[in-house]
Amino acid sequence: MQISNRMDLLQPSPTIAITNLGRRLKEEGNDVISLSAGEPDFNTPKKVIEAAHEAALNGHTKYSATPGILPLREAIKDKMKRDNNLDYSVDEIFVGAGAKQVLFNIFFAILNPGDEVIIPSPYWVSYGDQVKFAEGVPVIAETTSETDYKLTPEILDQYVTDKTKALVLNSPNNPTGAVYSKEELQRLADYLDETDIIIVSDEIYEVLVYEGAHYSIAQMSEKMKQNTIVVNGVSKSYAMTGWRIGFACGDKELIKAMSKLQSQSVSNVTTPAQYAALKAYELDNSYLKEYNETFKKRRDHAYSQLQKLPYIKCAKPNGAFYLFPDVSELVEKCNFESVDQFTEQLLKEQYVALVPGSAFGIPSNLRFSYALSEEKFSEAIERIQTFVNKYLNK
Repeated sequence: MQISNRMDLLQPSPTIAITNLGRRLKEEGNDVISLSAGEPDFNTPKKVIEAAHEAALNGHTKYSATPGILPLREAIKDKMKRDNNLDYSVDEIFVGAGAKQVLFNIFFAILNPGDEVIIPSPYWVSYGDQVKFAEGVPVIAETTSETDYKLTPEILDQYVTDKTKALVLNSPNNPTGAVYSKEELQRLADYLDETDIIIVSDEIYEVLVYEGAHYSIAQMSEKMKQNTIVVNGVSKSYAMTGWRIGFACGDKELIKAMSKLQSQSVSNVTTPAQYAALKAYELDNSYLKEYNETFKKRRDHAYSQLQKLPYIKCAKPNGAFYLFPDVSELVEKCNFESVDQFTEQLLKEQYVALVPGSAFGIPSNLRFSYALSEEKFSEAIERIQTFVNKYLNK
């Protein structure tokens, strides 16, 4: 059977591929520790699960409104006002099957063939492929550790052309854990205020900021609010990755276009899952506070454990649940040709799964997820030390 040429534009997600390989090795009886998964290791809150069950028992198992059930969009409206000081009407809110599908719909709704989308590196693995699949052109804006891998107006200016349609911003960032400050976002907003570039602001890790506060570029000016589509969801904030509920807030014409696309693809997001998300947004703030404190403690522990490995460089992240050290010197001293080769051999020998930085556009680095217990993270570091000592002494 002949597959369409369009499918050649897509590559399997590297993070999912490594996670799946780790699962396969585990199913074969190996004691795999995965530091590759981008999801919390504990379950969805019980009240949220019960809300989905109750919704199903009450008959909420039918088709629902394409952009999302009204009570959920109203809850998102309230959340954006309360937490982000941003006012949206319900027809400026779209609910999709996770932030990934929301982003997919955005790119298909805004891009014409040849439109350029600036994506700062390091970047989440799906941005570029989604842009290409929508017939756009991903333009990778190179950042460095000198700016904490964050975009600046000076860097951005090097990549803007008359074909630039959109810019992707991700804060807190996957894979670096970097968080843009209000001042940094204001500088970008001052530059972007002079353009009509659409900003796709991926804020899925919003609740995981450990020092200071989370800010959205949409807050920086009225023009930024008009030109920004904010993407968020419950996956990372309420341990609901498998429920597949994400949302977007922005221009109502764009929301309408995304809804049209959804009407011809999945029709609507799973109805009981939407009621589960509604309950999540109704939980009191104590859950998110405890959630944040748990991951801050894990961040501190993971960062201290990482220092046991020689020849690495890593800034302490302020958000998300990842460390993204430069391991190029370590890999070279262990006589591996690349970080990818190092990572593959580590998984085969010590059953520790990591994602090489090449997946995120920075081949010198490795992404460590600390979305698991401190004990498991420590054990993983011990295994990596054993692996490193073996190859350093060869």
